[in-house]
Amino acid sequence: MPGYVKIGRTTNNLEQRVRELSASTSVPLPFTVFYACKVKDTKFVEHQLHDAFDNNRVNPRREFFQIAPERVVAALKLAEIENITPKKDLIESKEDREAHEEALERRGKFNFELANIPLGTEIYFSRDESKKAKVVDLHSSKSIEYNAEITSLSTSAQKILGVNYGVAGTDYWMYDGETLDERRRRIENEE
Repeated sequence: MPGYVKIGRTTNNLEQRVRELSASTSVPLPFTVFYACKVKDTKFVEHQLHDAFDNNRVNPRREFFQIAPERVVAALKLAEIENITPKKDLIESKEDREAHEEALERRGKFNFELANIPLGTEIYFSRDESKKAKVVDLHSSKSIEYNAEITSLSTSAQKILGVNYGVAGTDYWMYDGETLDERRRRIENEE
């Protein structure tokens, strides 16, 4: 659900839990897994994450937070034993997939100029700062050069992550200590 992160745990199969959550007619979109890992003490880690990000909680009785997902990942990696993030999307129905893609589109195309990021600027990948790209176009969807290829934020993030489903590149690429999505939201809120 673009703009929201659910921080939760399961002692069951991850794919089964995601399908259970997504099957409810009380949620507008299917859940996608941004990051998942095994930890030693799930209750403790979940409680610590909820406590750490409490000021970003949408509702005190729910596990939803309005925060850049990479911020949660950075904290979760401190307790990680094994990364178990699925390499394929768990969205099964055509209707759910279309609704999810439409919701990502509604976020609006990222615009480097509106985010005050000039042409030629170097950005870096949040999970591996040695992976860098250069801004080559301020307005088009194929706006960066990564590995000598003109590409989009999302396509490059997909390749780096090794996944075969759509991702929001602005959640992974960073500039000046912020994900591009955080920067966009901050600038929009300042205006």
